[in-house]
Amino acid sequence: MADTDVRLRPRKKGLTRSQKRRLSRGVQYAVFVAAVIAVAVTADWGRLQNQFAQPDIARQMFPDVLTLALKNTVLYTVSGFVLGVALGLVVALMRLSSVGPYRWVASVYIEVFRGLPALLIFVFIAVAVPLAFPGTEIPGGTYGKAALGLGLIGAAYMAETFRAGIQAVPKGQMEAARSLGFSPARAMVSIIIPQAFRIILPPLTNEFIMLFKDSSLVLLLGVTLEERELSKFGRDLASTTANSTPILVAGLCYLLVTIPLGFVVRRMEAKAQEAVK
Repeated sequence: MADTDVRLRPRKKGLTRSQKRRLSRGVQYAVFVAAVIAVAVTADWGRLQNQFAQPDIARQMFPDVLTLALKNTVLYTVSGFVLGVALGLVVALMRLSSVGPYRWVASVYIEVFRGLPALLIFVFIAVAVPLAFPGTEIPGGTYGKAALGLGLIGAAYMAETFRAGIQAVPKGQMEAARSLGFSPARAMVSIIIPQAFRIILPPLTNEFIMLFKDSSLVLLLGVTLEERELSKFGRDLASTTANSTPILVAGLCYLLVTIPLGFVVRRMEAKAQEAVK
């Protein structure tokens, strides 16, 4: 009898799971549209245009913003990235070494340079290095100092990326190379590291993007007019013109490089996932 009562009892009406998802999505869209409308209505677009979008001031920045500031920013970044890759690979191999002191030195380096703000590292290079080694000049002047600073920063992060990539290569690859008569060092250089590079290429590209933005700290080294990067170039012109348009243009130049690189990273990650599947 009780079973019959349960079957005859009417079911409670309510929203299905799909209906709840659609309702939740609709509420989120409504909140987003309301926020956009609120910003559009309350913002003083006239003042923003007057301060950040003056075509005459923007035109004054060309072609120097591209041929000088952007070129210097790319040079600083590329040189720092190359040094970071080389040093990061060495630190990663030390981190994986069976020799205890190598592992300890690599671990300390990684923790210190990942823990310190990039700004302090550039201050140390500009102030502490001349005090510690009087009369010694870093080769390349500002470009050499910038490469050293960015390289030290990038290497700490790249070392962990390299380590993860090397460990991701199947152990059978090393065993196969050893069975063919390769020494451990030759197998690592010829077999393991090239495969690890293919695995870690997307995160390495992300690291290049991070260094590209960190290159704005080069101004702490004391640059000349011909050595200015994008951030310094934009700030100097903003001070001269008493307008923020140069800062906006400098920011757009950063995006000119970072957005295409970000797209490349996503494409590489998608291809890597397809290869796994």
